[in-house]
Amino acid sequence: MNNMVKLFKTLSDETRLRILALLLEHGELCICDLMAALLLPQSTVSRHVAYLKNSDWLNDRRGGVWMYYSIRPELSGFHAALRTLVHHACAGLPECAADRERLEAYRHEKNCI
Repeated sequence: MNNMVKLFKTLSDETRLRILALLLEHGELCICDLMAALLLPQSTVSRHVAYLKNSDWLNDRRGGVWMYYSIRPELSGFHAALRTLVHHACAGLPECAADRERLEAYRHEKNCI
């Protein structure tokens, strides 16, 4: 029961849901990508990513000086069901669409400079 409570607490925050939605769509992102998409400071994004990681949602990988985050592929049955629910629920939300557009613009700019 405590595990379920922890999972629902994790999903009870809009910023964490937006981060999950971006990671579900793009696979792997660094903090700077998330900052650009969410228009939030590094400290806020890092705090929410740490919360998701501590709730067993995320894997991390170091690439040089950057840390990259992705959804754990080996999620438990309950995690996996919630992942599907979050993905479908966030797909049509205007906030998530705006996040996706900002992320695409940022990544395009980053790669073209």
